[in-house]
Amino acid sequence: MRLVPRLTASVVYFPAGARHARLRQQWLRVLQFLPAIALLTLLPAVAQPVSVQALIRSGQAALDARQFDRAAADFEQAFRLAPDNLEVNRGLVLAYLQAGRFAEAAGAGRAAVTHWPQDAQLQHWLGLVYFKQGRNAEALQTLQGSEKLEGQDFGIHFDIALVLLSQSQYSPAADELEKAVALDRSNALAHVLLGRAYQNSNRTLQAIEQFQTALRVDPSIPLGHYHLGFAYASLGRNAEAIAEYEKEVARRPEDGEVLYRLGDCLLETGDWKEAIARLQRATELASQNADAFYDLGKALLLEGDVGGSISALRRAIELKPTDPSPHFQLARALEKAGQVEEARQERQRFAELKKAQPQSGGMATGRVQ
Repeated sequence: MRLVPRLTASVVYFPAGARHARLRQQWLRVLQFLPAIALLTLLPAVAQPVSVQALIRSGQAALDARQFDRAAADFEQAFRLAPDNLEVNRGLVLAYLQAGRFAEAAGAGRAAVTHWPQDAQLQHWLGLVYFKQGRNAEALQTLQGSEKLEGQDFGIHFDIALVLLSQSQYSPAADELEKAVALDRSNALAHVLLGRAYQNSNRTLQAIEQFQTALRVDPSIPLGHYHLGFAYASLGRNAEAIAEYEKEVARRPEDGEVLYRLGDCLLETGDWKEAIARLQRATELASQNADAFYDLGKALLLEGDVGGSISALRRAIELKPTDPSPHFQLARALEKAGQVEEARQERQRFAELKKAQPQSGGMATGRVQ
C-alpha cells in the first residue's frame, strides 16, 4: 500500500518505523520550498502600484469625456504620489475648475502658481477660477499675468475679454478680441463677441462686419442673426433688421427676447398687425419684459384696441415704474377711453419721471414716445 503523509496545520506525520525514513527525508526537502511556492501563488493577487503617468492619462481621458469628478479623483491620487509634478498640478486645477469645485481649484491653483510662477497655463486656469467666483479684479490681474508669459494664446485673450465684457469695458475687450481673432479666425463666437464689443462702443459698422463674418464661419452660431439684426436696427435699417430677426426666430421660436426685437422693428415700420402678433407672443414667453409690454400697448393703441393698450401699458409700468414712456402712452390711451382725470395724472407722472431721468451720452438709449 502507498503511504501518503497526513498534513495537519504545519506538522507532517508519517507512520512510525525505520522503513519510512527515506520518505521522511524526501518530504522534508519539499517543505523547504513551500514558502517560496506559496509566495509565487499569491503574487498575482497583489495589487500593483499605479504609476503617476497612468493616472495622468486616466485623468486626461476623464476630462475629455467630461467626467470631471472622476478626473479630479485621478489627479488627486497622482498629486499624493507626485506633488511636485507640473502636469499633475495643471490637471488637478483644471479638473476642479471643470467640476465646479471652485474653492478647491483656487487653493490648488494658488499653491501651484507659487511653485511655478512662470507657468502661463496655471495662471490662466487660476484666472478663470477667480472669474467663476465673481472675483473679477483678481481674475483680470491673473489672466493679464498669464498673457505676459504667453502672448500668442487665443484662449488667454478670449478669457480676458470675457472678464472685461462682464464689466462693460467694451473698448479694452475689443482690443483683446482683436488679438484673439488674429490668432484664430475660424472661431465664430470670438467674432460675435468682438461685434458686441464694437456695437457697445459706437462702432456699429465694424460690428456688422464681425457678425457677418461669424455667420460665414458658422451659419448656425447661436444668436448670430439676432446680433446682426440688432446692429442694423440701431442704424435704422429696419428692413435688414427684420430679415435677420426672422431668421433667428425660425431657429429659436420660443425666445421671447428675439420676438420682442422683431416686433419692435415691425412697429417702427408701421406694420402694426404683424408687430402685435409678435409682441403678444413675446409677452407670453418673457412675462417680465417691460419693454415688450410697452411696445404691445403702443401697437394696440395704434390699432385702435384701447382696452388692450391700457392693460399692456399698466403691466409695463408695474414692471418698470421709473420708465417715463409707458406713462405718456397710457395718458393717450386713457384720453381715448374718456378717462380724462386719470390721463392728466399719467401725463404729470410722465413729466416728473422725464425730469428725473439722467441725460445719457454715447449710444441712444431713450425712446421716441
